[in-house]
Amino acid sequence: MTTLNIVVCVKQVPDTAVERTLTPEGTLDRESPDGLINELDEYAIEEGLKIAEAHGGEVTILSMGPAKAADSVRKALSMGADKAVHVLDDGLAGSDALATSAALAAALTRVGFDLVILGSESTDARTGVVPAMLAERLGVPQLTLAATVEVSGAGVTIHRLTEDGYAVVTGSLPAVVSVVEKINEPRYPTFKGIMAAKKKPVRTLTLADLAVDTGAVGLAGAATGIADWAARPPRTAGVVVKDEGDGGSQVAGFLAERKFI
Repeated sequence: MTTLNIVVCVKQVPDTAVERTLTPEGTLDRESPDGLINELDEYAIEEGLKIAEAHGGEVTILSMGPAKAADSVRKALSMGADKAVHVLDDGLAGSDALATSAALAAALTRVGFDLVILGSESTDARTGVVPAMLAERLGVPQLTLAATVEVSGAGVTIHRLTEDGYAVVTGSLPAVVSVVEKINEPRYPTFKGIMAAKKKPVRTLTLADLAVDTGAVGLAGAATGIADWAARPPRTAGVVVKDEGDGGSQVAGFLAERKFI
């Protein structure tokens, strides 16, 4: 295989540097804070671009989200991706990981792919399960938590980051790969790239276009949900321990009281 059809999944998330809130329904309020590309997805974009540069082919950005997610799509294009697909439908609001994977899988089937690359998790939900769900729905190998990715012919090999080091995992293309932040250093968009991104094609797909059942996605169709939630209590002053020979016992008692030990 000399050219590759690489699709990088990109999610717009609230900026972690600002206060995030929940809606009355218990979902993340995506309208209040500024949105940006999920940090780990930037590593996925960079890896997709590097593979395309080494082997030839195109990089397509695939994003599912509200209209404001188009800003993140354009930034991904300004980094060097060739085109984008934006899955945009009000019926998707409140979708959980299962519904998200179903919509993304339908979009991937529609646009076609040789290699799908994602960040290992998103900073808003932190489930880390969408890559595996996508692979299962698409019926292709999953190679997750990749610290390196090597494509050779019709196969792909990764070094999977583990607690003990690395595990070498191989699979045949087409495949789904998720990457960790240690894999590369994402490039910054150049002025030329930003201007070029304005002319790159962005295709919009709805649930009807993807033939996805509206009852199976969105908040009403979610298989998981939040039973209860409360605002984080304000930070209080810390406890100062004066060591008069019993400092260790005081610290141990403090930790035990809060069930840390």
